[in-house]
Amino acid sequence: MKTFKNVCAQGDVQFFKRDKLPAGLKQDPAINNVIVVTHSETGHNHVMEIDRKDDPAVEMFTGDNPLISWIKVNRPTSLDHQKSYDVHESIMFDEGVYEVRRQREYTPNGFRRAQD
Repeated sequence: MKTFKNVCAQGDVQFFKRDKLPAGLKQDPAINNVIVVTHSETGHNHVMEIDRKDDPAVEMFTGDNPLISWIKVNRPTSLDHQKSYDVHESIMFDEGVYEVRRQREYTPNGFRRAQD
């Protein structure tokens, strides 16, 4: 399992450790005890288990930009790729706040969200 200090990536998503959450974010709910950090076009999402409902290991927040979200990790938690083949290696996140950025790619029609 990978670890990191300040910046890491898994597929088409990058993570940057930050000091605190910005103001004005909306908390996203967990689904079946899982936070979907990024949805994949092929259904192979990048996810983190919340662990316990009353004291979740991780919380997710969104704002106005669809390419940027935020996670608050309350206990060390792994980011896992839900795929049975060609899986991105899991990454262990320490406690803290992380900015989540979807990567963009250029096409002849302009920029679009990168597809994993």
